[in-house]
Amino acid sequence: MHTPEALSKHYIPYNAKFLGSTEVEQPKGTEVVRDAVRKLKFARHIKKSEGQKTPKVELQISIYGVKILDPKTKEVQHNCQLHRISFCADDKTDKRIFTFICKDSESNKHLCYVFDSEKCAEEITLTIGQAFDLAYRKFLESGGKDVETRKQIAGLQKRIQELETENAELKNKVQDLENQLRITQVHASPAGSVTPKSPSTDIFDMVPFSPISPQSSTPTRNGTQPPPVPSRSTEIKRDLFGAEPFDPFSCGAGDFPPDIQSKLDEMQEGFKMGLTLEGTVFCLDPLDSRC
Repeated sequence: MHTPEALSKHYIPYNAKFLGSTEVEQPKGTEVVRDAVRKLKFARHIKKSEGQKTPKVELQISIYGVKILDPKTKEVQHNCQLHRISFCADDKTDKRIFTFICKDSESNKHLCYVFDSEKCAEEITLTIGQAFDLAYRKFLESGGKDVETRKQIAGLQKRIQELETENAELKNKVQDLENQLRITQVHASPAGSVTPKSPSTDIFDMVPFSPISPQSSTPTRNGTQPPPVPSRSTEIKRDLFGAEPFDPFSCGAGDFPPDIQSKLDEMQEGFKMGLTLEGTVFCLDPLDSRC
């Protein structure tokens, strides 16, 4: 039908009328889609009698899925990933009607989408089947490496967010401790006295370290000023507790979030289930063939 490059690097566009989608009980089956087509056609006839036109849409088919867009604004109305599409069929008696069943990513319910094309139903069905086959081959050839890479990136991004949040909380705690220490020293000084309290010395006659001590400390006993404390570089290799920064390459597979792993498992399960293409007769009543 199409070159692999057209489906992998670009997409194949089709124009069609969108009859709508409805929930179905099973991911596959001729009877399942026949009932869905009959139901949606009946609902469309009612809307047409009320003066409502069948909305036009643009289908963009690629190895990444089937996008349903508004033909004018290009706004994506539905994005059906290929590994979620389990059944695709066209009507052999009416060359315009085709449908596919896709598992919704949020509700996990199976939805049947029905379209009315200009006698391109069979071609669109075969294009979806070819895109599914290419996507499955790409998945097998890479051994899931592309998905695994995305899984690792998502896991690392989540880990970075957790570390940034933890770092911000630790900074707030350090700031609170410094404020408490400053308040304690203010209360400990004599009333009305502005002279700072002389720091005590340890057994080695050294002034103990204080996190709020000014860098310009008092002169030493020989009258000379101590050398200035070098400012800390902004590119410190360790955090404030001396721990080395997070190394993404030292993380094992078990450190990745379970939701990313579940998406990978879902893709594998969807591709293994396969896509069933079938040409069948949907319209038992000839009056239903026109929308």
